[in-house]
Amino acid sequence: MATEGLSRRMFLARTVRATAGIAVAQSVPGLAGASQERTMKKSFEISLAAWSVHKLFYAGKLKQIDMPKLCRQEFDISGLELVNSFFPSPQYGYCKSLLKRAADHGVKILLIMCDGEGDMAHPDKGERRQAVRNHRKWIDVAAVLGCHSIRCNSGSGKPGDADAIARCAESFAELVEYARGDKINVIIENHGGLSSHPESLVAVMKKVNDPLFGTLPDFGNFPDGVDRYEAVGAMMPYAKAVSAKCYDFDAEGDETRIDYTKMMRIVLDSGYRGWVGIEYEGNRMTELEGVKACKKLLERFQRPA
Repeated sequence: MATEGLSRRMFLARTVRATAGIAVAQSVPGLAGASQERTMKKSFEISLAAWSVHKLFYAGKLKQIDMPKLCRQEFDISGLELVNSFFPSPQYGYCKSLLKRAADHGVKILLIMCDGEGDMAHPDKGERRQAVRNHRKWIDVAAVLGCHSIRCNSGSGKPGDADAIARCAESFAELVEYARGDKINVIIENHGGLSSHPESLVAVMKKVNDPLFGTLPDFGNFPDGVDRYEAVGAMMPYAKAVSAKCYDFDAEGDETRIDYTKMMRIVLDSGYRGWVGIEYEGNRMTELEGVKACKKLLERFQRPA
């Protein structure tokens, strides 16, 4: 009975404190609104694709381990998408140090973009199996870093090539099985080969047909003759991440090559409520300026979920 009474008193005390906190917030101008703004869930969150600062990285002016600090202090962005070629080492010790840096700055590491690990649709089965094995280490790294996905390339193949689609699907089905234990998503970006043609990429999605397998629609990266808006629309039902490609901005802050109003309507109308990653690839502005301009543009489309 004494324990029960103590529990009741603790509950009442906490209730009083919580009620008092609400009253204070309501009585101080701006405090209630600020609190609500911090806790209000947005329709999507904005992240930074590390490739946006690849020039700084390759010039030796930025290390991957310092990217979480850059996200927070330079851009006030809380999500980071890594690139496998930026890793000085995939060793556990380095990954734990990177994870601590991210935590120190309130940044979540979301995914790893994986390039250079082989052709998942190669005509030779041995080459495909090697490509699958090459990607496994990035699933292991993603698990240590708390990522939700690794992003892969589809591999070679011409649009509509049924054999290439079947080979690609076979490879990814095997890779997804490896990822299942850690519940890491395996996702494909439109990034050359089969993936740049939405009909072929959707065919791969349907063949694998697994909840851990999906797409990462990039607003760019489509060859001539492919309608980027229709293509992104076809990829969105399978999307587990979105890449907001941007090149340049006009005086009003609009992207000069991509109609963001149209594109973001496609993204949000699909029901997607995940992260949208800034991927700046322009030349007129600096990388830091370009990321800030893209963030400002994306913020126009954020609304309560």
